[in-house]
Amino acid sequence: MIGSSLIGQNFTKPEYLHPRPSAAGSDGYDASASTGSNYGPTNQKLIDRVKASADQFRKENPDYSGPIPSDLVTASGSGLDPDISAASAEAQAPRIAKARGITVEQVRQLIAGQTEGRSLGFLGEPRVNVLALNLDLDRQFPKR
Repeated sequence: MIGSSLIGQNFTKPEYLHPRPSAAGSDGYDASASTGSNYGPTNQKLIDRVKASADQFRKENPDYSGPIPSDLVTASGSGLDPDISAASAEAQAPRIAKARGITVEQVRQLIAGQTEGRSLGFLGEPRVNVLALNLDLDRQFPKR
């Protein structure tokens, strides 16, 4: 696997951490078309896209029953955010563990080790770089 830890890319296999949706380009994750959707909260296209993303998440993560973290159903301002919230990574841990034949706790330990704190101690939220965690998963727990 190759990629940049600075630009989001799409991972869809069950053994990998999945990124947040992308609005960059017609199929998403197009670095030459970096942009958000600019849809307002009452825009039907946004409502439909969020619903479709939520349905897809539930289908891919049947062992997760909590509320879906918002960054898993909404695109970032650039459409290419390489990070997701720690809560979004945790929500995917059961699926990743099952696909790799490891325990959820082993996945959670990797998530904890890859979680970056707030910038300068107060800016933003704790986050996990999707590519970095996926590379760590492949290094420590190669898919059988």
